[in-house]
Amino acid sequence: MVKGEIKTLYELLSLRGRRILITGAAMGIGRAIAYRMAEAGADLELVDINRRELKKAKDNILEKFSVEVNTHVVDLSSREEIAELWNGIDREVDTLVNNAGVYLFKDFLEVDEEFLRKVMDVNLTAAFWMSQEIVKRRKKKGGVIINIGSIEAILPFAQGLVHYDISKMGIIALTRALAREYGGMGYRVNAIIPGGIRTGGVKKLEREAAMKLNVNLIKTAINFKSRLPLRRFGEPDEVARMAVVLASELSSYVTGAMIPVDGGFLSS
Repeated sequence: MVKGEIKTLYELLSLRGRRILITGAAMGIGRAIAYRMAEAGADLELVDINRRELKKAKDNILEKFSVEVNTHVVDLSSREEIAELWNGIDREVDTLVNNAGVYLFKDFLEVDEEFLRKVMDVNLTAAFWMSQEIVKRRKKKGGVIINIGSIEAILPFAQGLVHYDISKMGIIALTRALAREYGGMGYRVNAIIPGGIRTGGVKKLEREAAMKLNVNLIKTAINFKSRLPLRRFGEPDEVARMAVVLASELSSYVTGAMIPVDGGFLSS
């Protein structure tokens, strides 16, 4: 923003003319972010490993908004596929949302090398390479990077998520380091810290816990909700709205921030 210039809220919020790449865009939070970014006028590059759900996400957006949407089926645990993804995009991406992640429960003592590597590759290493790619291509043009973390990294609550927690703490460190190193080149790098969001995956866990009478998971869910000041779980769209704010000029002086979207859990 030019010093002294006053823009309307519509101008500040608009993403018209922007091109945003979103990983993990087929379902859950990623899909909600894609929808809201399109509503704000952005053209999209949607990335996921789930081809069928990715197409559904694209079709849903194109039914409602006149934007360009391209889809890419990519295994983000592969550095080679990440490089191929960026080499295959013929338009310049100015905003990156590192949302993709795997959320799998496994007892700490049962985690093996293959499992840990998969979690770290998808949840953290992919975000590292994706961020490197956008900075490398845009150089001093600046841009926006939005990383999706988790309250679990800050205040571990559920059992069997040590691997997940450390991967998401890495996301926080990545966000702060990039904000510090590249702020002078016009990059804004922030992280959203969701918690208690009822994605499709979380709903599936709830059903499985009920069907299998998994007492530990049921107890964890009850205890978690009881600590929420808002007394309810959140929806993916509530995370997506904050992503739009961080992508837009509404947050032109915000970088290196960790923004909880957690119903107040971290404050309780």
